[in-house]
Amino acid sequence: MAETEILLESGTNEIEIMEFTIYGELYGINVAKVREIMMSDKVKPIPHAHPSVEGIFKPRDLLLTVIDLPHYLTGSVSEKKSKDLFIITNFNKLHIAFRVHSVVGISRISWKNIQKPDDTISRGDEGVATGIAQCGDDLVTILDFEKIVADIAPETGIQLDEINKLGKRTEVNYPILIAEDSILLTKMIEAALRKAGYDNLTFKNNGQEAWNYLEKIRDDSDLADKVSLIITDIEMPEMDGHRLTKLVKTDPKLKEIPLIIFSSMINQELMIKGKQLGADEQLSKPEIGHLVEVIDHLIQRRTNNNG
Repeated sequence: MAETEILLESGTNEIEIMEFTIYGELYGINVAKVREIMMSDKVKPIPHAHPSVEGIFKPRDLLLTVIDLPHYLTGSVSEKKSKDLFIITNFNKLHIAFRVHSVVGISRISWKNIQKPDDTISRGDEGVATGIAQCGDDLVTILDFEKIVADIAPETGIQLDEINKLGKRTEVNYPILIAEDSILLTKMIEAALRKAGYDNLTFKNNGQEAWNYLEKIRDDSDLADKVSLIITDIEMPEMDGHRLTKLVKTDPKLKEIPLIIFSSMINQELMIKGKQLGADEQLSKPEIGHLVEVIDHLIQRRTNNNG
């Protein structure tokens, strides 16, 4: 436990990957998203559900939607076996069970050992591989579980209608730096922020690219005109958002820039970590309307302090 706590405090750019198999192929999920692993059990079918939704399952007091991951990944009906497992996940404030064939174990690796798949694998917006990890001698495909759930239930993703509820907006030119590796989410965040009047946006594919950009401009006299606020995901290849947060908030020239962690994985444990590392705010990913309100507040606060 002590080792985990050290890791939580330090922003060491490491991740624990739970490896599992589907038809003998190795896949991975961030351990931070896993609530527990259970033996598969009888599932109650739901009429007219998505073809990859098996139905619902209620262990103890929690009602879970069960997604047939073998079906989702291959498109073919899978044979349900008694040795199958359910990986119970918690992200985007949802609890979902994913059927898998076996769980292999857990590997702790650096984000530097996870590479973004190229377009031949990821198929741009359509891809469900968020990274390829080198775990010992094995290559493990890290799946984009948020993308899978958004495909099956679009209403769980970012809703641009939330911006309309904020009322009439005016365009502003405050420069915002965003570190986000998902192509789909990048497009949705960009559309939402532009709709909210924030037009001066710079996107980077991961924490390392964002940090390289900040290092280039950190000594500029007009730094405040180049970055008014930073938004970062947590899970990203090469450098994660917690490591980026630590680097920004321990840098004497960058630490005053407001930084928001905008991630699907905001839970109590990770809230503590983000706070320890100096994040100004932490929000769960579907809350795009709330994100805009927080941006408004932090930029106004910084403008007042500088003014």
